[in-house]
Amino acid sequence: MMDKQVNKNVELHKRRERAVPRAPYNISQVYVDKARGAKVQDVEGKEYIDFAGGIGIQNIGHNHPKVVAAIKEQVDQFIHPCFHVAPYESYITLAERLNALTPGDFAKKTILLNSGAEAVENAIKIARKFTGKSGVISFDRAYHGRTLLTMSLTSKVKPYKHGFGPFANNTYKLPYPYYYRKDSFLSNEEYDDRLVEQFNHFLMLEASPDEIGAIIMEPVQGEGGFIVPSKRFVQGIKRVCEENNILFIADEIQTGFCRTGKLFAMENFDIAPDLTTLSKSIAGGMPLSAVTGRADVMDAAEIGQLGGTFGGSPVACAAGNAVLDVIKEEHLVDKSRVLGEKMMKLLQEMKERHDVIGDVRGLGSMCAIEIIEAEDFKQPNPGLTTTILQACWDKGLMTLKAGTYGNVLRFLPPVVIADEDLERGLAIVDEAITENK
Repeated sequence: MMDKQVNKNVELHKRRERAVPRAPYNISQVYVDKARGAKVQDVEGKEYIDFAGGIGIQNIGHNHPKVVAAIKEQVDQFIHPCFHVAPYESYITLAERLNALTPGDFAKKTILLNSGAEAVENAIKIARKFTGKSGVISFDRAYHGRTLLTMSLTSKVKPYKHGFGPFANNTYKLPYPYYYRKDSFLSNEEYDDRLVEQFNHFLMLEASPDEIGAIIMEPVQGEGGFIVPSKRFVQGIKRVCEENNILFIADEIQTGFCRTGKLFAMENFDIAPDLTTLSKSIAGGMPLSAVTGRADVMDAAEIGQLGGTFGGSPVACAAGNAVLDVIKEEHLVDKSRVLGEKMMKLLQEMKERHDVIGDVRGLGSMCAIEIIEAEDFKQPNPGLTTTILQACWDKGLMTLKAGTYGNVLRFLPPVVIADEDLERGLAIVDEAITENK
């Protein structure tokens, strides 16, 4: 008598529960075997269309051949002598390219690191050193990481901050626009102006400008629910910074590398940040991050004050340089814009069919829908959102949720996704809503 076939996903998850703490949350119990482009195959052989992209790290697609080749070539030469001990050309080349590509018509320098949180930590260190001021401002619903300082800058308490205090001193929060949920009697322009004015009031009532060294902003809030600010708001915040000698840090960790229809999201707002933090899609999945910024600001730290053993590893730098080649050669900035237009059109049509979709929003190919109670206008519906999410996975679509209320479905498909896969993926979302609302 034959034994009942063992489900590999189930068995792997049992092993995971025995060997790994519960805190590193898994969105699913699907274990990956292979991935290429916008498709992922699990250990059971089931194929998925990927609308998650590793939370935005796969803008050029999984296992791009050029990136894989660059990694293999570098591994054959050397793996890691440590940049602080024996430097190498690929680090310098990638720094030069990021200096040239990030917004701002001024001299820039770049330090390479390992993770997004590490980039944010170092950007704050640099800003404090340059300005001599320790205060740092972030925004409501912001997400900047899970280390002590980045957790302090992050807005959502559960799950990110609960029980982990005390937090870093001299961190503050300002309101960030949320046009779908603003007071209806205000125009968007009036709303923006009020929020910017609150920054001025904060500098009079809460902390003096001579105490605030930097403000950090996501050009589009990621974990906060794919909230897109207006150019008027972003430029207003930058203007107040300039008037008060406060550095403006753009957190482009999720929005960078052609996700928003531009190479970097701040280009949509005609803003040149003083410092920019980069990671996620910078190296096609290899651990790499960067802080790129004004040369005079970046040089404020003294010799030996910045760095880390594995920062800017040769293998990650090889991948990063290959990613920039792919973006240019395959015109992925243009493709991201076209992809976003297609997504927004199809999602708007979906909204017309389903009264549980309260809002459709996005910038470039960074798009989302907000799920609400149909009978109660704008009332968040996190339960239905979770049900829809699970139905999508069951039907072969990897996707994610986000937002303060857990009621936003966010879509980050690789920019290289084929039209038929994009349309099938959105059709799965439509089916999941239809069957569960």
